[in-house]
Amino acid sequence: MDEQATGAVTGGVKILLRLEGLTLFLGMVVLYASWEGSWWVFALLFFVPDLSFLAYLSDAKFGALVYNAAHSYMAPVALMTFGFGFASPLVLSIALIWLAHIGIDRALGYGLKYSTGFNFTHLGRIGRRPAA
Repeated sequence: MDEQATGAVTGGVKILLRLEGLTLFLGMVVLYASWEGSWWVFALLFFVPDLSFLAYLSDAKFGALVYNAAHSYMAPVALMTFGFGFASPLVLSIALIWLAHIGIDRALGYGLKYSTGFNFTHLGRIGRRPAA
């Protein structure tokens, strides 16, 4: 399956989206540092969203649904808003870490998943390509 068949972006748009991810990652790390959050907490929670890939043990469609829910901006931005609005340091820290994780994933090319399989993302196919 080619990238166009999965709806994956290509060219300059793909580069821009990956740079946006890098910017998000760097921005959240700087905010976390200025917030003076615990780096132990950061290290402990940084890869938690990747546990969502375990949903692929069920099937690709459910795996993509759970993975995308954990790697979408919606929940962590809502959490960040709540954290700022109610001055909750723990909630804010979790949101910053979660967004940093999403940012580095996008910068590295790990995009939102299609139900065709883990390797098919909106940023293009990841992993090894099958031999022709």
